Amino acid sequence: MNRDYRYWKQLKEELLEAAPGLGIDKLGVTTAEPFHELKERLIRHRERGHESGFEEPDLDLRTDPSLHMPEAKSIIAIAVAYPTKLKNAPVSVPGRRRGILARSAWGEDYHQALRRRMANLSEWILERVPDAMLLPMVDTGALSDRAVAERAGIGWSGKNCSVLSPELGSWMYLGEMITSLPLPPDSSLPDDCGDCTLCIDACPTGALVGPGQLNAQRCISFITQTKGFVDDEMKLKIGNRLYGCDTCQIVCPVNRKVDIRHHVELLPDPEVVKPLLRPLLSMGNREFKEKFGSSSAAWRGRKPIQRNALIGLGNFRDAESVPDIVTVLRNDPRPELRESAAWALGRIATPEALEGLREAREGEESVEVLGAIDRALEQRSN
Repeated sequence: MNRDYRYWKQLKEELLEAAPGLGIDKLGVTTAEPFHELKERLIRHRERGHESGFEEPDLDLRTDPSLHMPEAKSIIAIAVAYPTKLKNAPVSVPGRRRGILARSAWGEDYHQALRRRMANLSEWILERVPDAMLLPMVDTGALSDRAVAERAGIGWSGKNCSVLSPELGSWMYLGEMITSLPLPPDSSLPDDCGDCTLCIDACPTGALVGPGQLNAQRCISFITQTKGFVDDEMKLKIGNRLYGCDTCQIVCPVNRKVDIRHHVELLPDPEVVKPLLRPLLSMGNREFKEKFGSSSAAWRGRKPIQRNALIGLGNFRDAESVPDIVTVLRNDPRPELRESAAWALGRIATPEALEGLREAREGEESVEVLGAIDRALEQRSN
């Protein structure tokens, strides 16, 4: 690979011109140097107990590209924009209440969409540099997508912990490719958040504990993806969210007018991204995969979605859904769902709901579910 700087500069210019044709909305390059500052932040993040548990536990793997490719010279960062507006959105009404998926789960699973683009990018590079070494990463890779994108000039790191692009806002999927190519790096962008704190102020749970500081344990986006019990405080905060949370992005001034819709496979199906809640309660695995399998929201399976649907019905106080919720409380083998059903019936608190709680209590063995039943009945007796 004995080529001079002018060759790599020209190759990068050609790559930038080719990017739209490869399905890439923004492309930047950074060096393969370790992310020393990020590692220090991650150490403090871990010490505070703010991790989600979904992250790669080895901080060196998250911050040192050479551990993934010893020959690494540069990292190519890509961004692919996704839509933010739901056209012809179905209406949520009593008896036909609906939940909502975060915009990042609209359309085709972004892992698949990004992998195709990474394949296009790899093919383009290898046609010109056959001996290039390339290692693409899409979300599930150990490196921090946001740290790479920030250093490669895709955008700056916003106070809501999202990368903000002047053109795309934070409504974009990020991926990166470690390469053996010594491509000229881009400069990072200046922070343009200024003194704005709208995202921090709007966070429903106070998960944004400071500018660029997220306590994932309180983040609704994280909580909706867990499979366990959700405490009552967080149930109230979840509202009708089935997967993810967009609040800190919706209020961001950079994001307000951004709605990029030229990637057809990322356009949302309104019935998938804003589905009826009641049918979700009895949905089997096959039907769940048929309806949600192409969305990134399906990665944790149906249990979190069904639990969140129960929470949504409780927050709507949807009296017409009581028979469906009682069926879950009586018959579902998963205690996490029965506990959420008990909470929802307590919120609805019609005579039918309260009777369902009392009857279910007689045969219930789970401590968590019994606790939820007792709290629900106690609240209604006071």
